[in-house]
Amino acid sequence: MSKIRILPEILSNKIAAGEVVERPASVVKELVENALDAGSSKIVLEVEKGGRRLIRVSDNGSGMNRDDALLALERYATSKIFTDADLFAIQSLGFRGEALPSIASVSRFTLVTRESDAAGGTEIRVAGGKILKVAETGAPPGTMVTVENLFFNTPARRKFMKTVTTEMGHIADIAYSIAMGRPDVYFRLIHNGKTLKSWPPASDRFDRIADVLGLDVRAGLYPVDRKADRVRVDGWVSSPQVFRSTSRGVYIYVNGRFVRDRVIQHALFAGYRQRLVKGRFPMAALFVSLPSAQLDVNVHPTKREVRFSQQRLIHDLVQAAVEEALDREDRPSWGGADVAPGERFKEEKQISESRGPGYEAQSSKLKGQRRIKGLHGRQFDPLNDGGLQPFGRKRKTAARHPDTSDKGWQYEPGVRGEQARFWSAKNFGDLRIIGQLSNTYIACETPAGLLLLDQHAAHERVLYEQLQKRAGVLKKEAQRLLVPETVELGIREAGIMEELLAEFNTLGLEIEPFGTNTFVVRSVPTMLAGREIEPLIREIVETLAADGFNSGLEQSFDTCLKLMACHGSIRARQALDERQIRKLLQQLDACENPSHCPHGRPTWVQWTRRELEKAFNRIV
Repeated sequence: MSKIRILPEILSNKIAAGEVVERPASVVKELVENALDAGSSKIVLEVEKGGRRLIRVSDNGSGMNRDDALLALERYATSKIFTDADLFAIQSLGFRGEALPSIASVSRFTLVTRESDAAGGTEIRVAGGKILKVAETGAPPGTMVTVENLFFNTPARRKFMKTVTTEMGHIADIAYSIAMGRPDVYFRLIHNGKTLKSWPPASDRFDRIADVLGLDVRAGLYPVDRKADRVRVDGWVSSPQVFRSTSRGVYIYVNGRFVRDRVIQHALFAGYRQRLVKGRFPMAALFVSLPSAQLDVNVHPTKREVRFSQQRLIHDLVQAAVEEALDREDRPSWGGADVAPGERFKEEKQISESRGPGYEAQSSKLKGQRRIKGLHGRQFDPLNDGGLQPFGRKRKTAARHPDTSDKGWQYEPGVRGEQARFWSAKNFGDLRIIGQLSNTYIACETPAGLLLLDQHAAHERVLYEQLQKRAGVLKKEAQRLLVPETVELGIREAGIMEELLAEFNTLGLEIEPFGTNTFVVRSVPTMLAGREIEPLIREIVETLAADGFNSGLEQSFDTCLKLMACHGSIRARQALDERQIRKLLQQLDACENPSHCPHGRPTWVQWTRRELEKAFNRIV
């Protein structure tokens, strides 16, 4: 007797269901995507007991006739593809032809459908993969699929279902993600007879995105738009001040399909580098559009993963788009009247287009020259004077001409003469210094209100960018220690240290092995002169050990720069005089990212005059 046999169709459908139908949310995804492929403009999703008892999806799409309805319940029956070439030009959300038969094999399944020009509809009832009834019925145009008692005939699968709350949470996630991607479609989500959410059609995609992400974050969403080689990335990303503790607020769409893609997600997070501290995640809705021939959607049974033929191009384009949006929108802004999020993007685009194609290149060159100027000034030398330093004198400055390389800044209305020039300030170095708070925060008056600067975080940013630009000359400027300092490390940390000795040397840290797991430090960069070296060395190697030291030499080198900047910067509770504060503010103006320290913490916070007046009940 042969040992190899062909599986019965019902059993093979159950096996397929194990791949396609992981939980009730999987059923919802497949049915809603089918409804969208049918051209529906209205979709209603009804759920009972988190999908355990009932899942029903009703739509007003094209519907099916009797023969097509029966054929749709056969495996590999689909209207989406016909040839091999179609697999590389897929425009629909579904195409495998496995969803309906797989779902019907593990549930009590009812399909009611009608074409718009048909006199009546068709009803098909299935239980555990067996067709029980096929009949004509009255029905509105479209399709209604009802799935009851999911996994009733596979108790092992039903046993692994989670609580009603958990399963409903997964269903809601699917509904939210699909609704965000199709703002032109009406969606309604009902659980146990109660409407949980209703999304009316939105003419502006941003309105639907803000509705899904939450109206409370609407004001903190920045527009993204960038193109390259027939690939486009657009959408919105959140301000670094708007974040979540998980990545669940990230929505990625590729050619209209909601996916969980590691390449795009990594690029998104890379765009926020040094703007978010570890453990915080941005919110985003990113839409990637590219030719179908450059995309493989036939990677996962549930179609939630894709593969790109030009993966590096996609990654770099997304990262550049996010960085561009954050550089544009998340920069210091205290030029007077508040500018709504995204409005600066629109204004800059209009100004740029009106001034011709050469404008952007010229402004970028001017901006780069301004950033480089003063970068290699003499070493910042904080003094310990002690006490609060109140500075009530306005800084006298020469008249400034508006700088066209920085758009979006506004003059304070109604202010004239010398005062107008002061209120038009747009750099940290132009702000009026009030003093220090607890010898930790620098208080400044801005045209918009009150600004507090974290002196340690700000100086850390300054030193980090100086280290990046001057890494090649730090070795020449190193200061040799009169008494070399020894550092003893653990076995794992010592191994990392041995691999990094050459990189340390280029930074002016001359370190040599000195016996088992022991190293001797013979010279240090000038910026670290007088600082304790052992804690710095130990923190660098322990941080790299905790991170796995598998991210590559470049990232490890960057970690060294961050920690050197941290140890070399001025400390909290360190008194500064006005000259030192002014120098720090001017150095901050030369930074590429003055708003965040290298670890992602903000360097400054601001309260507008309106916020202050409201706090003191001066306005209602």
